[in-house]
Formats: sequence, structure tokens, C-alpha cells
Amino acid sequence: MPFIQVKDVVKQYDGHKALDCVSMDVPQGCIYGLLGPNGAGKSSLIRIINMISEPDSGEVLLDGQKMTTNDITKIGYLPEERGLYKKMKVCEEIVYLARLKGMSKRDAYEEMDKWLARFDLTEWRNRKVETLSKGMQQKVQFIATVIHRPQLLIFDEPFSGFDPVNAEQLKQEILALRDQGATILFSTHNMESVESVCERITLINHAKVVLEGKVTEIKQSHKKHLYNVAVEGDRPIDANDELFAINSTRGASAQIRLKEGTSVHDTIAWLNTNYTLTAFNEILPSMNEIFIETVKKLNA
Repeated sequence: MPFIQVKDVVKQYDGHKALDCVSMDVPQGCIYGLLGPNGAGKSSLIRIINMISEPDSGEVLLDGQKMTTNDITKIGYLPEERGLYKKMKVCEEIVYLARLKGMSKRDAYEEMDKWLARFDLTEWRNRKVETLSKGMQQKVQFIATVIHRPQLLIFDEPFSGFDPVNAEQLKQEILALRDQGATILFSTHNMESVESVCERITLINHAKVVLEGKVTEIKQSHKKHLYNVAVEGDRPIDANDELFAINSTRGASAQIRLKEGTSVHDTIAWLNTNYTLTAFNEILPSMNEIFIETVKKLNA
């Protein structure tokens, strides 16, 4: 059974339909990408799953049961618009938010010290939040989100504002949380991060689900039969009207597109007959390309 089940959720605001019969199944222990252009309905769905607002119809199940206010302690939510109390000390802020999620004061301090050390923030524990850099504040908010070890983590643009080094550290922490059993809902516009951390995705456009499934299967289903080919020597690769067209060449390398119905086996056989083949690699579309192509087709 999926850990999160969104069933036929509808949400309207002043006559505008933000979600139109949206359904989604999120497996336990999975990093699940929630994608879509601005205004697609992602934020509305996140607010409903996080019990900030209620659907007009439909329901959300957590571990097979309809969600109640008691489930709030099982959720950690990192919103896109970060919100910390700037006048509070770092340690006070984290412990205060941990206590709201049901942790004892002692446990909150113990866990906080571990996380501060992990993010090299120990020396800042008694500083006011407003004295920290933006990146440090982002780390503090991340710690406050995960400190109570929630079963469900909702990250909305988690890498926003981080430099590449800190973004990589945060990515590794998210993967570790997944490995420890957390289910993670991951909303972002950064398609590179989708490919590096998400196992499955749902793409919403104009309030409806338009694409969903495993990232690897989606990439396979959108492939264009493109291949990078390289041969020995300086002789350029010639096109073959029956097997493939050449999109581009560079010396003895080329990008080719197989003709409809052409097999990879036949193409490799022909190349090996006429050249000494040194590389033949399939080019799969990126999630960014799939995202743009899908949304453009629907908006055309």
C-alpha cells in the first residue's frame, strides 16, 4: 500500500480550480518529485497534504488511513518561502519548533547538537538567526524540519539559495533520510535535482495530472532514438538512408537518429562493416526536456 494516497482531490479558490481530480500514490521510503509550471497547483496540493488547507472533495490517506490533526507530528515541511523568527537564537529556534512537533526538551537539544555539528553550525548555536548568512539560515530551517524524524518530509525547492557545495551536502542528507525510512515529497523547478534524487514523479499542469511514473521509465518512453557514435580514424561517418540520419558530426564522431523500425543491431552491424566502431551510446532525453515538451504540447 502507498504511504501517501491522494484520491480525486479537487480544490477551488473564488471560482478558480487549483486542483481538478488529482490522484497520486507515493510509495513508502521513496523520494517522489512533484513537478509543474508556476500556477499548476503544486502548492495547493502541498498545503492539503500538510493539512494547512482542506480539499473541496477527495481525500488524502497517510499509511492507509485518512489524515487527522494527530498526523501533523509525522510530517516535516520545508516551505519555499522560508520563515524563521529572526530575533531568536539558533538553539532556541530549533528547540522551540521541535517541541511543537512533540519532542521533549532534552531530546530536542540532543538532536539539535548533532545536526548543528553536521552542518558546521555549532559555534553559531547562541547567535541570533538574523546574524547568520542566508545559507546558514537555510540550514537551520532544514534542521528544524527534520529534527523530530518525521515519517513524511515535504521539501519545496530545498536547494534554493545554496551554493553547489552546500547543495550537494543537503542532497546527501536527503538521500540518507530516505535510506533511514522517510518518505519524501520533493517539489522543485530544478530538473537536474529531479534526475539525481527522485525515483518517481507526478507532473501537474493546469490543475490536472498529465504525467506520472518512474523517472527511468518516463525517460525511456520519451526517447528519440538518438545515439552518439564514434569510429576509428579521421573519416567522417556517412549517412545511411535505410538505417539512420546524421544530426551532427565532429571528426569521426556523430549524433545519429535511427529511422522508424530500424534495429540497433542492424545499425551496429552496418557500422562495423564499414568502420571500426569505438562507441555507440544511446541519448535519453533529460527530465528538463521532457518537462518542457509535455507542457508545451498541452498548452499548444
